[in-house]
Amino acid sequence: MKKSLLALASGAFILGAAEFVMMGILPQAAAATGVDIPTAGHYISAYAFGVCFGTLILVFGRKVPPKNLIILFMAIALTGNLLSAVSVNGPMLLVARFISGLPHGAFFGTATLIAKTLADKGKEAQSVAAMVTGQTVANMLGVPAGTLMAEFLSWRLAFGFLAAWAAMTIVLALTWIPYVAPIKDAGIAGQFRFLTRRGPWVILAAVFTGNAGVFCWWSYVSPWLQKSGGWSSDLVPLLMMLAGFGMVVGGLIGGRITDRWRHAGTAALGQAISCLGLIMVFLVPANLVTTAILTFWIAFGLFFISAPQQLLMTEAGQGGGELIAGAAVQVAFNFGNAVGSIVGGAMLNAFAMQYRFTGLGGVPLALMAVGLLTYYSWRCETNTDAIHRMREVKVN
Repeated sequence: MKKSLLALASGAFILGAAEFVMMGILPQAAAATGVDIPTAGHYISAYAFGVCFGTLILVFGRKVPPKNLIILFMAIALTGNLLSAVSVNGPMLLVARFISGLPHGAFFGTATLIAKTLADKGKEAQSVAAMVTGQTVANMLGVPAGTLMAEFLSWRLAFGFLAAWAAMTIVLALTWIPYVAPIKDAGIAGQFRFLTRRGPWVILAAVFTGNAGVFCWWSYVSPWLQKSGGWSSDLVPLLMMLAGFGMVVGGLIGGRITDRWRHAGTAALGQAISCLGLIMVFLVPANLVTTAILTFWIAFGLFFISAPQQLLMTEAGQGGGELIAGAAVQVAFNFGNAVGSIVGGAMLNAFAMQYRFTGLGGVPLALMAVGLLTYYSWRCETNTDAIHRMREVKVN
């Protein structure tokens, strides 16, 4: 992997871990701040709302070289995670989580542009997937490590570690990321011109509904594993590692398929995988084996869609809106994250804390995402060279 991609992946690791670690340490954070589990779900939502608001950074940073933007985003991530580590009550942690989320969408929009620009011809999706691998590795290693810290030491150490990692990533970005010219300056209004077309809205609606569906369940995966699956709390980090492995594999396979087939068609396939997993969360009796399989399954589908959706939007924003379009994917992702955690919490309250109902709550939303992406692929990718980009398979 190119050093520039390693630096970008390091930044993605920070943001991926900061976003997802709260799911693994939710019980400890809730107890420390004196709130119940459904209320603690707002710590997840606060990060997501920060992602949405933080995209405005790109509106005013359109003339800044992408490398410098990456360094700025890591400085904000350092600040937010450090504040999370020293939060003394619920309101302070909510603010800290909001700050931590500010650079998320803007980072991935910018990093997608850099990865695509520096990629070898025909391997743009794989380059983007390599960058996103930092986020999936965060779920395979960083989140379980944070969960272990919360279980045996302190949940605050997880955020302290991320703050230190952000400082290191600033050094890597300065050293390894080459100069990439700023995007075409289309003015403030020009950056949003792509939103006057229907296609990007279909993609963003699919990202939102798909992730809202998954996060109905994923936001409460730690208590689900314990209460429904029968896993002890000290083994939950291993399940988080299994989920992270599923994300890594799903992201890499999704990237390879995207370079060979329709982008929206690939994303629809990934959403369908997640949707089927949510159905099984509700229908299949929960035990040690089934909960482990479903944790891997849904995580695989969740990141299978990352590269195709990022590329779809970056391409939709060509002409000055590339950064905003790429960031919009993460805004929709995290807005879905926020809504999903709220819907999942509502399902728990409505059905006497029976965690399998979080899967049921997510199914209609996930089905909408499959339908939207299938529609987009049918209407907008029919006349592309997608079929011709399929590599021939020779049989001896």
